[in-house]
This record gives sequence, C-alpha cells and structure tokens, in this order.
Amino acid sequence: ATAAALGQPAMALVDRAGLFAAWERFERDPALRIAILTGSGDKAFCAGGDLKDMVERGLRVPPRDMFPVPYDSIELSKPTIAAVNGVAFAGGWMIAQACDLCVASTSARFAVTEVKVGRSSPWAAPLIHMIPQRIMMEILLTGKPITAERAYEIGLVNRVVEPAQLMASALELAADVLDGAPLSVKAARDTVMLSTEMGRSAALQAARAASEYCYSSADAQEGPRAFAEKRRPVWRGE
Repeated sequence: ATAAALGQPAMALVDRAGLFAAWERFERDPALRIAILTGSGDKAFCAGGDLKDMVERGLRVPPRDMFPVPYDSIELSKPTIAAVNGVAFAGGWMIAQACDLCVASTSARFAVTEVKVGRSSPWAAPLIHMIPQRIMMEILLTGKPITAERAYEIGLVNRVVEPAQLMASALELAADVLDGAPLSVKAARDTVMLSTEMGRSAALQAARAASEYCYSSADAQEGPRAFAEKRRPVWRGE
C-alpha cells in the first residue's frame, strides 16, 4: 500500500497532517504489512519544510513532532520503502532516510541543504550507519545535491530505475519482502535496527531475544515443511 503522497515543493501543514494520519492507519491495520511512500508527479519527493512559514513563525528548534518521520516521531513496527521520484532535499532526505528501504528514479536528487539556510540537521545522525563518515561529512558540510546514481554508490539507495519504472520497482521490492514469513520479516528488521544501536555482544543477545517468538511460531514449522514438500509455504503470521 502507498502510505501517502507529497505533492507540494515544500511540506505544508496539510501534507504533514495527512501523512501523520496515513502512517497511523498503516500501523493499526493488520492487513497492511509494508508501506511505499512516494510523491505525486515527477518533480519532487519532498523539498523539505516551508522556509517562509518558519521565518513568519520565528521557528527556532523544531518540535520533535513537526514532521512525520517513520520510527522517530512516528512509531512503526512494519517495514517501509521510500520511492523517491524527484528531489529529496532537507526534510525530504530526512523522510527518505528514515524509511527502511529506498528505490530512486534516475531523475531523483538528494541533498541535506541546512547549511545553505542557517539551519541544522540533527536528524541526519543515523546516516553514519548507512554511509561512510567522510561522505556523510561532505554531504552535510557542503549542502550540495547528489544524484540517484551517487546515492546508490554510497549505499543510501537500494535500487535506481528509470522514472517510468519507479513504482513497479518499489512494488517488486515490497513483494520480495511480503514473500517472507511475517514474523521472520519482523525479526529480521528488529535485528538490523538492534545492530545499529548496540555493540556486538549486546546486539547478539537482543537479536536472539527478538527472534524467540518467530522460532516458536507455527510458521517456523510451516516453512521447513513446505520446503521438504516442494511447495510454497502458507504463512499465517503466528
């Protein structure tokens, strides 16, 4: 399912409210297992916050819930994919970065532009787990855009495709995820996130604990049984 669409060059209040609601609906509906977030049209995924509005409001430190950021200001337990169809600058980069996976159009551009407008980007801290330190330093210190191809080279993006193939590629990636056992997918995502937040030993222990429910599930018996019987498994998510 597509979580929401951002159609404005900058993220306005109506966009934020709609996206908050969409993420909440996605998290609460057990029938929705993965979300694809993209922008409408072919020019922008999201160009960030409305700078004019920030000036008029005299905004200093943005409140934590100002933007609907998956797994940060939005509590989610399911995987997400960003399908970046155009520019993803500042807050747009922030949201694309926050999603678990990212597919980008060849026309996409990424930039953390805060140094150009006197703002800051504390939300970029998790980038250190995605891309090399010196690359991250250059991106944040210069504010210069990078292409989709460069984003793929440094590990920010999973796939780069022609614009017309963007959603098809994102849906294909989503289908690959959905093909797995639901509890196994959850345990896998938990393992990745735990590994980025802890040292090696602590992450191993936490990942083992996070996997116990999966190992004890009916699906953990169905998978090997289906393999032995040379058929597709029928996942129950329990």
